[in-house]
Amino acid sequence: MKTLYVDQIQERQIVESIFLVRDKTTAMAKNGKPYMTLKLMDRTGEVEGRIWDRVDQLSAQFDKNDFIQLYAKASVYLGKMQLVIQDLKKIPEEEIALDDFLPVSRRSIEDMRRELDSLLDSLSDPYVEALLRSFFDDPQFFARYSRAPAAKAMHHVYLGGLLEHSLAVSALACDVAARYAQINRDLLLAGTLLHDVGKVDELSYLRSFDYTDEGKLIGHIIIGVQMIEDRVRQIQGFPKDLAIMIKHLLLSHHGQYEFGSPKRPKFLEAVVLNFIDDLDSKINGVLAHIDKEPHSDSQWTSYHRLYDRYFYKGSAGKAQLPDGEKKLEAKPPQSKPDKGAPEKRAKHNFNKPLGATLGEQLKEKNLDLFSSLGGKGEHS
Repeated sequence: MKTLYVDQIQERQIVESIFLVRDKTTAMAKNGKPYMTLKLMDRTGEVEGRIWDRVDQLSAQFDKNDFIQLYAKASVYLGKMQLVIQDLKKIPEEEIALDDFLPVSRRSIEDMRRELDSLLDSLSDPYVEALLRSFFDDPQFFARYSRAPAAKAMHHVYLGGLLEHSLAVSALACDVAARYAQINRDLLLAGTLLHDVGKVDELSYLRSFDYTDEGKLIGHIIIGVQMIEDRVRQIQGFPKDLAIMIKHLLLSHHGQYEFGSPKRPKFLEAVVLNFIDDLDSKINGVLAHIDKEPHSDSQWTSYHRLYDRYFYKGSAGKAQLPDGEKKLEAKPPQSKPDKGAPEKRAKHNFNKPLGATLGEQLKEKNLDLFSSLGGKGEHS
């Protein structure tokens, strides 16, 4: 039974608890003796473990991705918590509650499912709705989509992260579509909900988070395009040009070739998707980095390798309005328009021009709004 979590460990504490072995490596010390380094995790975070004695004997008892109960002493080394392990034993998987060891979204699946259903009900294009429902009304697919993380390391790295991220990007899409009349809302929502759909096969998340062989060899973008093609073939009369546009949303959502994007965004909704996907992933990544150090007295985080900087923690969540200024009240959601018969529903106009104001802004900024935070890497 899990009795102590990573975020509860204190310096000089004797630790007797169960952890998931995320990684396991053996090296040679300067004195010629072998030692072992472990990456141990539970749902609250990771901690490093070191074995200095009986390395061969203890190593033979477990492998990577096993659960082990250990007896160790906690110490801080070079500013990081470390467990010096003196003894351990492997724990059978049937005795484990997996949710104790993998981080989970703070949002409930039930709450997120209600938000997803509201988005699906708001669609006006029958073919976009049919495609999205073919995915999300499939119980087996949705069970995987709602459990998958959004990435291995960069953002939304927890069970339910993919659904949470997709809904957050969808909410941003609704805000942007309400401001710019030129945007095809249904097309953009198809992109927000499907842009990372291939991650259900790209990532493994039954134990620690990692890439599958398919993920390493093909990647979530191509996997997602194949999944869309498979579903489109089952929808009678699905417009060919609409299918191409949706596939382009997936192929271009990383924005630039150097960020792993097979194509660059070539219509308005694709440009918007690239930016709002990047925005949500980076906000989540920065906040997660700040949250890793809740007990630190410093106003600055540790160095973030991928963003190549430290972040100031003093302002996070503490912004205040000037005296006398009131917060704007949230507007109530708009009622869903009457869809009418399928043949009377509005059709997409794929030749809508890029809005002049937004187009000028993008040209001026050279499509580089968020590049100051670094490349995309694996984030989207």
